[in-house]
Amino acid sequence: MSFSNRIETDVAEIYRTVFADAPDEALVVVPAATSVERLVAVLADLDSPPTVRLLAFDDTLKTVLDDFLVASMAADLVADGTLSLRTTEDAGTGPVIVTGETVVSLVTADQRVAALGTDDEAFVESAREQYDERWAESPDYSLRTPPMSRVRETMAEAFDPAMREDFDAVLASLETARGDGDGLDEVTISLLVAAKNEELLYDISKWGEDTGVASKATFSRTKTRLEEMGLLDTTKVPIDVGRPRLRLLLGDERLAEADAGELAAVASSLVSTNAA
Repeated sequence: MSFSNRIETDVAEIYRTVFADAPDEALVVVPAATSVERLVAVLADLDSPPTVRLLAFDDTLKTVLDDFLVASMAADLVADGTLSLRTTEDAGTGPVIVTGETVVSLVTADQRVAALGTDDEAFVESAREQYDERWAESPDYSLRTPPMSRVRETMAEAFDPAMREDFDAVLASLETARGDGDGLDEVTISLLVAAKNEELLYDISKWGEDTGVASKATFSRTKTRLEEMGLLDTTKVPIDVGRPRLRLLLGDERLAEADAGELAAVASSLVSTNAA
């Protein structure tokens, strides 16, 4: 393979170019946060992706994988053996992609990224030995987010199929789903979709804990916060033994009138209004 240096506006195009020659595996070293996001998206989109080892700063991975959409996609890639994650505190020579035949250095400037590569056999072999050594000395990164495939499959099993369809529609309408307490994280989304389908708080929080989305306590706290903002309401449902359970309802008519694809935008607007 002869690698041609190139300049792109999106690092995803560089990943596609490098992976187009179907290397069996690649090592991606200390990419920026945006580059990690693009890497995950490209690997998820490829029919036959290479096996990729990602060595990144701990803070970079935490920032990127705080987004449920990216993290759950990455978790699927980890689960099927396509992606593995380790952390380093050593920047070394900067962002690099290493395959069996090429070494590509990534340089970002003026909102563009340049891929400067070589396929010199001696250099590539030396670089692979160096980066393989760094990989072997680096600790694993623990990704606690469940795979998106598991989230969708278990939701379809636990609830009416219409709820899973609403969940998919909400996620498709979002660019990010971050758990920073201000926007629509995965727990908020799950509760809103459950309320749209008038499910029980007990059932959605048990599903969330069993699946690994979040603990029952987190679901309960988030439910209370959304109630205080007027986004959710509840009604008691008697049971044979024990305290009544709470059925979730949408607390604002604008949410009730929105279809699933609009639900996130309306909810985000209401959250912003309450935060102002």
